[in-house]
Amino acid sequence: MPEREGERSKRSRWLFLGGIASIVLGFVLLGMNDPYLAPFLLVFGYLVLVPLSFIL
Repeated sequence: MPEREGERSKRSRWLFLGGIASIVLGFVLLGMNDPYLAPFLLVFGYLVLVPLSFIL
């Protein structure tokens, strides 16, 4: 069953916003000298969430 366009764009929007939030939080933590969580959030935001929002 094909999805309606509104549902697709809503999911993509939330994935994109989650990616942006992950990136911003990663940079904030990087500024606070957090060597563990910050790189994970940055990589997850840039390489998973944002591209996934364009694909789905």
